[in-house]
Formats: sequence, structure tokens, C-alpha cells
Amino acid sequence: MSSASRRSTIYFDPDRHAALRVKAAHSNCSVSDIVNDAVRAVLAEDQEDLAAFEDRVAEPTISYEALLDDLEAHGKRLAG
Repeated sequence: MSSASRRSTIYFDPDRHAALRVKAAHSNCSVSDIVNDAVRAVLAEDQEDLAAFEDRVAEPTISYEALLDDLEAHGKRLAG
């Protein structure tokens, strides 16, 4: 943990906490490292999603009904 790290309290249900402790022991790292890695991955995924939204902002929108009509017109009828 770097000196610039901040401390926070996180509450886990007992089973999840036990699983984290076992994973930490098996991987020779701390629960904090596991949580930080998971948060980093989620934030990176969010950043990728936001970039994808930005890349597609100029695309035309289509209503749900129009989408279903288009799928059916192209032989891709949804089950149901």
C-alpha cells in the first residue's frame, strides 16, 4: 500500500469476507489488494463504456417498436 493510499471501512457479509480472506491467503496478497484490483477493473470498464457512448453519440436513434419491426422484416423474429 502506498503512502498516498486512503483508508476506508467496507462492510462485507460474513461469507463474502471469508471467501476474500481465503483468496488473499492463497494468492499471497491482502484483502485490500483484492478489493483495490476489483474496483480498478470496474472503473476501467465504466471508462470504456463511457468512451463507447461518446464514439456512438452521432448514431441515429431508433424506437424499440421500430427495432422489432426491422428484425421481423429481416426474418429475425424474436421467440414468443
